[in-house]
Amino acid sequence: MSDTSADALAASGHRPMGFPEFVIVIASIMALNPLAMDMMLPALPDIASAFHITSANRPQMVLSIFLVGFGVGQFVMGPLSDRFGRRPVLLGGMAVYCIASLLAIAAPSFETLLLARALQGLCTSATRVIATSIVRDCYAGRRMASVMSLAMMMFIAVPVVAPAFGQAVLLLTQWRGIFIVLMLYGVVALIWSALRMPETLPVEKRRSLAVGEVFDAFRQTVTNRQTLGYALVAGGVLGSLFAFVFTSQQVFTGIYKLGYYFPLAFAGVAVGTAIAGFVNSRLVGRLGMRVISHAALLGFVVIAATMLVAAKIQMLPLPLFMVLSISMMFAFGLMIANFTALAMEPQGHIAGTAASLYGSITTLLGIGIGATIGQDYDGTLVPFATGFLLCTLAALAVVLVVEKGRLFRPHVLKV
Repeated sequence: MSDTSADALAASGHRPMGFPEFVIVIASIMALNPLAMDMMLPALPDIASAFHITSANRPQMVLSIFLVGFGVGQFVMGPLSDRFGRRPVLLGGMAVYCIASLLAIAAPSFETLLLARALQGLCTSATRVIATSIVRDCYAGRRMASVMSLAMMMFIAVPVVAPAFGQAVLLLTQWRGIFIVLMLYGVVALIWSALRMPETLPVEKRRSLAVGEVFDAFRQTVTNRQTLGYALVAGGVLGSLFAFVFTSQQVFTGIYKLGYYFPLAFAGVAVGTAIAGFVNSRLVGRLGMRVISHAALLGFVVIAATMLVAAKIQMLPLPLFMVLSISMMFAFGLMIANFTALAMEPQGHIAGTAASLYGSITTLLGIGIGATIGQDYDGTLVPFATGFLLCTLAALAVVLVVEKGRLFRPHVLKV
């Protein structure tokens, strides 16, 4: 079947929605996760004050526990949607997300707030995994790539604007107002999806939830050298990113005294990832995933080493830190998509379950690393830069093992 005929056939899968509405709904669903994550950044000091938290690093748990829920949820959302269909799992997850937001709004203690955040993270794993599955159900070939590219533009743009949006909410109300906004967004997305998004997985294509079959798919995933290796590598570099996010509010407001301008600095850094996504889309077909990702990883090592040396000798002014941070995000953007593609390449026959397990491994490993580095923050950039370099060197070592000591091997894209 040609790309054209495949697209014509698959496009009927999301009726009554037309193509533009479908892309907007998918992007809106995917945006729920980064919005719930990054809108909280400016509110951390207010949350610490509200619950009388004296430990400077403890408010980071508002972010890390959310990601724990997100990582754990990915283990189950893919297999559940393959068994029961996309709509029940998606709508159920979004409904519980709204309830979790209500719990956060009314939270009488920090521990209750963390419970609500864990539930939010768990539920947004449904939106992330199932949105991708719905696109796969409806489109194939170049049309699928087009839909995912358009949706990912929204997914990448959200972290750029979310902290500023959160800061704007704080200018009008207290930190609980952010959860009101998140709940309202979730309600709108839920109603829109319930009214317009059809079931995209036919009954005859649904798979069993038999424990043996699920665990066999998991076994195939974790015993594949390339899949497991690049999952560990992605988790390592993701740990550096999470460490940056967890400590960004303290760094920009504590070290560099930016105050209310913190969201602007964060947005400037996040732009590096968006630029990398565009560059990668233009070059990967010609150069291959290994060439681009391996070169970016070596660049990551250089950036980390430079930041550590500058932090050690106390010569890391804001302009240099911004340049290094943007470069870090740019290199990350070149790596993560290609590492994901390389990890998933051998798993076409169990793509849904493998994607769930891959997402969980990378997210949970990244959270563990990022939270450990974040909790070591001591008012300087030395702990972050040290952790950044160690993560990067470990990732490079794993790549060398996976590739048997050969970097930059040209990669032939399989179709």
